[in-house]
Amino acid sequence: MICETTDFVYPLLADIYYPIVEQGAYGNLKRQWVLDRTVACFFNPAGRKFKQDVVINPSITIDNSVVGRVRNDITENNGNELYSITNIIITNIRDKTGNMIYNESAGPRKGQATIFEISTSNPIVGPFGKVDYYKLVIARSDNQAVDL
Repeated sequence: MICETTDFVYPLLADIYYPIVEQGAYGNLKRQWVLDRTVACFFNPAGRKFKQDVVINPSITIDNSVVGRVRNDITENNGNELYSITNIIITNIRDKTGNMIYNESAGPRKGQATIFEISTSNPIVGPFGKVDYYKLVIARSDNQAVDL
């Protein structure tokens, strides 16, 4: 497992999990989530500029989107295998001293770190034609009962 170091641009740490997917006897898929690495990152609530302009069926919901950045592409694991953003989870977002930033206050993971799914992952290219960082938009997973 690789653990990156924090700095003033990436002051937080987060754990990245990828699945081992197995198919059951009746065709159902089972995912066993495996910790791949810990990455240095930065996350903040997404805010108004990441909201949709047009809403077809407005409803009362809690906005749980978070926007941030990481140094390296997290769609590639340590074994150089590529994963779709729907097969990656991020959890245990914490500061450099280990204090959890996002945790669950109720439900099956009460008192544990919130599990996030990736909504968007985009490389940001700097002025010299090289990828500077990867912008992520993550959202709290509806399924917090995942066994990690």
